[in-house]
Amino acid sequence: MITTPTQLFIGGAWVDAGDGATMAVDDPATGEILARVADAGPKDARLEEDAAVEAQQDWARTAPRARSEILRRAHEIILDRTDELARLMTSEMGKPLAEARGEVAYAAEFFRWFSEEAVRIEGGYGTLPDGRNRMVLTRRPVGPCLLITPWNFPLAMGTRKIGPAIAAGCTMVLKPAPQTPLSSLALAAILKEAGLPDGVLNVVTTSRAGEVCEPLLRGGRIRKLSFTGSTAVGRLLLAQCADTVLRTSMELGGNAPFIVFDDADLDAALDGAMVAKMRNMGEACTAANRFFVHRSVAEEFARRLADRMGALVVGPGTRDGVDVGPLIDAAGRAKVEELVSDALERGARLLVGGRTPEGPGCFYPPTVLTDVDPGSRLMETEIFGPVAAILTFDEEDEVVSRANDTPWGLVGYLFTEGLDRALRISERLQVGMVGLNTGLVSNPAAPFGGVKQSGLGREGGRVGIEEFLEYQYLAVPVR
Repeated sequence: MITTPTQLFIGGAWVDAGDGATMAVDDPATGEILARVADAGPKDARLEEDAAVEAQQDWARTAPRARSEILRRAHEIILDRTDELARLMTSEMGKPLAEARGEVAYAAEFFRWFSEEAVRIEGGYGTLPDGRNRMVLTRRPVGPCLLITPWNFPLAMGTRKIGPAIAAGCTMVLKPAPQTPLSSLALAAILKEAGLPDGVLNVVTTSRAGEVCEPLLRGGRIRKLSFTGSTAVGRLLLAQCADTVLRTSMELGGNAPFIVFDDADLDAALDGAMVAKMRNMGEACTAANRFFVHRSVAEEFARRLADRMGALVVGPGTRDGVDVGPLIDAAGRAKVEELVSDALERGARLLVGGRTPEGPGCFYPPTVLTDVDPGSRLMETEIFGPVAAILTFDEEDEVVSRANDTPWGLVGYLFTEGLDRALRISERLQVGMVGLNTGLVSNPAAPFGGVKQSGLGREGGRVGIEEFLEYQYLAVPVR
């Protein structure tokens, strides 16, 4: 059984916040307080930074195989404790236990993947064009990193950042979202158990993100920021990184189009829609946000999607048989309510859902809207809830233009049986990832990331470790 720490993790030790402050972690299904964890201030963050900086030199010199073995051991521990970690995750953010177990497996796989990448960091050697000099290329860790993770995938977003940092030889300060610190603290305890040296990973839990993070970004000792969160916060952090020319990775917002052509396999499209829309109750940057369905199949698609969405069971994620848990908090639910109300006021037709249930918890029912006005607010912002908004189209050029009419470009979904069309449309979509006849694109072995205002850099895949490495070129004259 996991006993989750509630203190700060600094230099391998569990310590209280310097001023003794704590913050509540709430259960979104009941509103009850699950735990109180340390609420760090700027002085605590500086101690975390000190620990990471002090540990950097020795950690960078640690053999790649040793780093690999630590990740592999942590991978095995996570899988051994799947049920405990899943229940912890469900309690603090609401997703059903079945989904939480799936996230545990997904999170563990990042550690296994990067344990294998740790021993494959390559350099290079060659003769320069003048023939008199040689070029030696080596790869070096970027240095101490600040990792900021979101609440919607609290375990997997931690391992997706921590895994490549450990593999590359970087030390870290991890700041999890204040809504879901328990999963991150449990992960830190697992890594300590797996043999991670003191100071390599430090965890700062806080409700005062601006006060804690800005001094670290402007101080000059942190050399990389990896952030997953909203585009608005990402822009602010990029500005704070500018003074010290900090290397950054940004996985920001999305506004994913889900396109169904007239030749699509509707069964496959509906299966894909349920995954792309309802994974994590729709609280995902990869969630299908705008459904563009060819006019000839739109009525059938909408009717069948409403039937499937309406059959989902809503309730606390810890209960057996529940398909849809609560949204993260009252503010998140209020946003969804406002977006649906705006769409209905503009003439949208409600097929299912759309009414907030009475009682405790931040629940919102799976909802399907048709005849959605393109000017509705939910067309231009992340819904982050279980709402499918359906619009129709007639021509390829029309739907591509509408799909690309957004500042975001993380992922798009495309359903068609025509190979030529699949390739043609995929190449025209302004996104970093395309789900072709599938509603799931996330995989530790694939590069995850977007274009435009959806972010900078990639996480996962063979390129994931590159974000934590620098090149050093050595010029060698040969006489």
